[in-house]
Amino acid sequence: MAVRYPIVPNNITVHLGKPSESAKDITVAFTDYISNVASSELYPTWPKNALIANIYAIISFAMNRIYNEWYRSKGYNFDITSNEAFDQKYVENRSTYSNIDDIVDDIFDNYVVKGNQVQPYFTTYCDGRVKTCNGLSQWGTVTLANQGKTPLQILKNYYGSDISIKYDAPVGDTKEGYPGYEVRLGSVGNPVLAIQRDLRRIRKNYPAIPDITNTLGIYDDETVEAVKKFQEIFNLPKTGIVNKSTWYKIKYVYNSVKKLADIYSEGLSQDEITFLYTDELAYGDTGIEVEYVHYFLDALAFLDKDIPRLPTNSIYTNNTISMVKAFQSKYGLPVTGKFTYSDWQLLKSVYNNILKSYPTEYQDYVNELYPDYFLTRGMTGADVRRFQRFLLAICRYDKSIPGVRVNGEFDELTEKSVKKIQSDYGFDINGIVGPLLWRKVVELSKRTK
Repeated sequence: MAVRYPIVPNNITVHLGKPSESAKDITVAFTDYISNVASSELYPTWPKNALIANIYAIISFAMNRIYNEWYRSKGYNFDITSNEAFDQKYVENRSTYSNIDDIVDDIFDNYVVKGNQVQPYFTTYCDGRVKTCNGLSQWGTVTLANQGKTPLQILKNYYGSDISIKYDAPVGDTKEGYPGYEVRLGSVGNPVLAIQRDLRRIRKNYPAIPDITNTLGIYDDETVEAVKKFQEIFNLPKTGIVNKSTWYKIKYVYNSVKKLADIYSEGLSQDEITFLYTDELAYGDTGIEVEYVHYFLDALAFLDKDIPRLPTNSIYTNNTISMVKAFQSKYGLPVTGKFTYSDWQLLKSVYNNILKSYPTEYQDYVNELYPDYFLTRGMTGADVRRFQRFLLAICRYDKSIPGVRVNGEFDELTEKSVKKIQSDYGFDINGIVGPLLWRKVVELSKRTK
């Protein structure tokens, strides 16, 4: 499983103006951004504990914006603005104070969390003189520091006794939430799980959105109907497909109903950021993800002599490593033997190209190949028809199978037959056709009795 904990970004993109104002966007190192804001908003002569408390608040505020993709969910291509009315004061090319730089270098990978929430807390604040607010008072921190309060005690004074500091958070490049491709009927993986999680929560505020009962991360007909209703409510094209605009509208509404950019946030629990599918497969890993990768590598190796075709099962073994390394080497990826998201995207692309340009002598074989997406009830098309023909061949000798109509529609009868085969051969009984079930059905279709 993959847990999407917050990452302290290497860089942050700042819009030099109000959000909707035409202004320049600049990308700077995160530490440089924090030092700039702190030097623009704080006095270097303040007590050190006051400076530390304020810098914790500045870091957490910025990370909240980035982790929740607050501005990107609104259609902008930046992480934060330089305008104090919306965010924090950033002045391009200003000099910073050495004592503030030292504090930032020491604590930049720490941020504030509240209770059992996971996301960086929305540490809103104001100067405390010209403007007051429900959050931290910058001038008030000076008074508390002079009373001998520690940075954490100062923060608790404003944000509550249940806050704490998350120390030594991982640092790296942050990825855009949108996976880079349309998520649709038959898609599988963490992007689907994220959509389903968000829509289930949004449904509490918008009960017209149908419930999604599937927890496997497979984009089924329930998910299609929920997405369509969401699109209808929020005036998007009613396609049932999650493109970039629908993805970020879902993200924006999810952020809003959970108040993730609010001092009184509902927050994110660890369960909500834990996803079924891992971001990297390596030696010793087991399960459906490994089997899924094996299926596509084996299909590729069948035609490509540069990829060794080796025995595989549901375990990531040395054979898997050899096949993955050969694939990575041929297609210009880092040759690690570990299988990452980037490897997966390229492997699916190569596989799809094979399906489109199979040599003539292999046309009979290509008909047996899995179509690169899960088949589920409600789907239609040539791939469903192909699968139904294999089912029909099984029904001719196995009378316990409910039956099938070869009509290109994944209907109730098709689903019942799929579930019967899943029950008979030890698969999860969910009525959904993935690569391993597809392969089993093709194999069974070749039997005569």
